[in-house]
Amino acid sequence: MNPRVGVCDYGVGNLRSVERALLRAGADAVISDSAEDIAACAGVVLPGVGAFAGAVSTLRRAGLAEAVRFLASAGRPVLGVCLGYQMLFEHSDEGEGADGLGLLQGSVSRLAAKGLKIPHMGWNRLRLVNGSPLLAGVADGSFVYFVHSYAAHAVPEEVIAYTDYGGELAAAARRGNVMGTQFHPEKSGASGLRVYANLVALCAA
Repeated sequence: MNPRVGVCDYGVGNLRSVERALLRAGADAVISDSAEDIAACAGVVLPGVGAFAGAVSTLRRAGLAEAVRFLASAGRPVLGVCLGYQMLFEHSDEGEGADGLGLLQGSVSRLAAKGLKIPHMGWNRLRLVNGSPLLAGVADGSFVYFVHSYAAHAVPEEVIAYTDYGGELAAAARRGNVMGTQFHPEKSGASGLRVYANLVALCAA
């Protein structure tokens, strides 16, 4: 039976493209704004685009932050994507600053890519480190798709991939069953589909 993977619907993000990618990867994908529904899933994707403070506030008001924390504490896979990845960290300096979910160690700040365009938008190369089942089968040096103006400063032992944009950035991180990618797997071709297939396999384990 295909594992049921939730996609958090809190009014922010490219939900349908994430859902389609999960379906292609073999999941029984469900988009939901119900904390109860999300907490009952075998795993969850936390997508997102936009402003950190507003997004994390909406997530909390809907009870979805607690649902994500419940899944994390239960050992079920949690994957944050783009803004969803940033919200897994402890704090963001965006705007007046706001606290994240604190499931990954580190903080988020504006890109300091001197002489380069911000946002960082387009295809860039991954450098894999530390080994992770989330990136199994993704070749070192693969190109994936980014759109972001802020970047996470993760602790080195939790980083599973870097990219370079005016300096090294944590393109993906993992702490146990909590994982995230700054890039958009659903926009990253075969490499991105492999990421979702790996997530589905972890949810089925």
